[in-house]
Amino acid sequence: MLFGPHHQEAPVSYRQPLTPEEQLAEAKRQLSLPRIVVICGSTRFMTEMAEADLRETTAGRIVVKPGCDMKSPHALWSDPVEAEALKVRLDDLHRAKIRLADEVLIVGDYIGDSTRAEIAYARSLGKPVRFTHPEVDPDA
Repeated sequence: MLFGPHHQEAPVSYRQPLTPEEQLAEAKRQLSLPRIVVICGSTRFMTEMAEADLRETTAGRIVVKPGCDMKSPHALWSDPVEAEALKVRLDDLHRAKIRLADEVLIVGDYIGDSTRAEIAYARSLGKPVRFTHPEVDPDA
């Protein structure tokens, strides 16, 4: 008897749709992309960030990092009102870089409020965080 009183249908497994993060990870895998590292830290360490970029790049990783040092004078942020709006957009852009990256590299021997927030954000997303100066890790 094929369908007797004790027959149970085999459970049908429905695959949950991939989250956007899982879709991104799968796309990176399918594209054979190297590991993506985002450099974070105070813009006072722009020279150190350039060196970290060089080292990460020669190690075969894709590097994204801050592209503006608003502490240095520039026509793009000479107007205080526009500068404040630009800072908000750059903070959003940097959070997007953190979401894109596979890991975070914190450069410098000082952690300010912005960098501390970036570390917390990266860790909330489960991103590994490395430090050029591990002693400044706020969670160490």
